Amino acid sequence: MSIAPLDERHAGESQPALDAPTATYDIVVIGGGLAGITVTSSLLRRTRNLSIAIVEPNDEHFYQPAWTLVGGGAFDVKKTRRSMASVIPAGATWLRTAATRVEPQANRVRLANGETLAYGQLIVATGLRLAWERIAGLEATLGKNGVTSNYRYDLAPYTWQLVQQMKGGTALFTQPGMPIKCAGAPQKAMYLACDHWRRSGVLSKVKVEFDLAGAVLFGVATFVPPLMEYVKRYDAKLAFSSNLVAVDGPSRTATFETKDANGNTARVEKRFDMIHVVPPQVAPDFIRESQLADEAGWCEVDHATLQHPRYPNVFSLGDVCSAPNAKTGAAARKQAVIVAENLLAARAGKPLSYRYDGYGSCPLTVERGKVVLAEFGYGGKLLPTFPLDPTRPRRLMWFLKATVLPRFYWSGMLKGREWFTGACADRTQR
Repeated sequence: MSIAPLDERHAGESQPALDAPTATYDIVVIGGGLAGITVTSSLLRRTRNLSIAIVEPNDEHFYQPAWTLVGGGAFDVKKTRRSMASVIPAGATWLRTAATRVEPQANRVRLANGETLAYGQLIVATGLRLAWERIAGLEATLGKNGVTSNYRYDLAPYTWQLVQQMKGGTALFTQPGMPIKCAGAPQKAMYLACDHWRRSGVLSKVKVEFDLAGAVLFGVATFVPPLMEYVKRYDAKLAFSSNLVAVDGPSRTATFETKDANGNTARVEKRFDMIHVVPPQVAPDFIRESQLADEAGWCEVDHATLQHPRYPNVFSLGDVCSAPNAKTGAAARKQAVIVAENLLAARAGKPLSYRYDGYGSCPLTVERGKVVLAEFGYGGKLLPTFPLDPTRPRRLMWFLKATVLPRFYWSGMLKGREWFTGACADRTQR
């Protein structure tokens, strides 16, 4: 077995003993979220006789895109959760434990239960980690004292509770530095809350502020004007370059680190009656510390083929991969086709003929009943699925977001049904 050269950042590390693996698989998939389940289903639909292990410690699988709707009172949170056993593809082996170390130079994965897996090919689909601890005091007050977040299953209903109870006061909404999963979710929470307050006749009594660590409202400039119309409608204040660093729940005080045009930083305290927090987000520690990581800690991939540049038998997709696309479920849906096709091509010694264009989708719920469907790829290139003006808020897109996509998620994407993936269009040669 040939040993790939070590990345310079890990060259000084001692190498682990190559003890006998507990089991060997054609393919090991780390992660049982949307990316891991979908790519496994896509592989097995193409080649049934593959031995594939999915490493996933959680007993439940969640449809996370609906949590924004839950926080806006438009979706039942219980419908976003199913057992992991019910979504594992037939033909795959589910290992109910966590991966703790990847040794790509030895084609092995070490598990929390003490076992070691050997693989022919590896797919890294771990998702990312919500780094709640990076905001001082936050973990101690989540779910009480008016502090909430739609980024957690148990907290999204609390968001809706707070929104309903709010009759006046200050409501803060925050967004950390990029990248984060679903970059539009922080402002979607604000829009749905404001729309409820508007319909309830109390919006004029609520001081709404959106604190963003970045300098723009949305990363694709085409969609900023229609979003700004809603910011004005709701009379929301935008505070750019304002990053949440601490929360004191009992005193209802949030501390932000701000930066002015000259780069000078300062700390500002703001009182709140409710605050919707989006935590900083990072790659899982065992990926950040592995030889697979890029400088920022994400699993490094070629942005087109999604193959690792130093370990050709490793592919990655979903939130953990380093491709500079929006980290959305829609992105993983298209990436699954790219990885499935290119991985099988690599197994057969053929060229990797599928190319990922950076597609991602963000259904921006600007009010209850209307959505701006932002679909775009690398460089902010618009990639609309429908022949309609993508900047216009539409009831049709709300129906898509609230009714069609949840059903398609459980019965389509997770089953490897590749509708609207543009798979044929992505093939450059075969």
